[in-house]
Amino acid sequence: MMNIKAFTSFLLVLMILTLVGVVDADAQCAMCKGAAEANLKQGGGDPRGLNNGILYMLAMPYLLVGSIGIWWWRNRRLDRQAHELEEADFQA
Repeated sequence: MMNIKAFTSFLLVLMILTLVGVVDADAQCAMCKGAAEANLKQGGGDPRGLNNGILYMLAMPYLLVGSIGIWWWRNRRLDRQAHELEEADFQA
């Protein structure tokens, strides 16, 4: 089992590297790009909103899984603390 300090350090380094490596990207697939270009040809507006929507949809699964992971970790930690308290009371 991995030491909690080592795991926390690993996550911190991973987050720093992720934040440092962030660049402005146009996150459009071929179909989205084609739809945006067709919209521009027909007199539509700037497709930046489409890019933001795609990035929003990309972030949602990560936020959902991260939230569930934090909730699970917190509940396990609280259960472990309660179990240790019960053991200490039983031994005393």
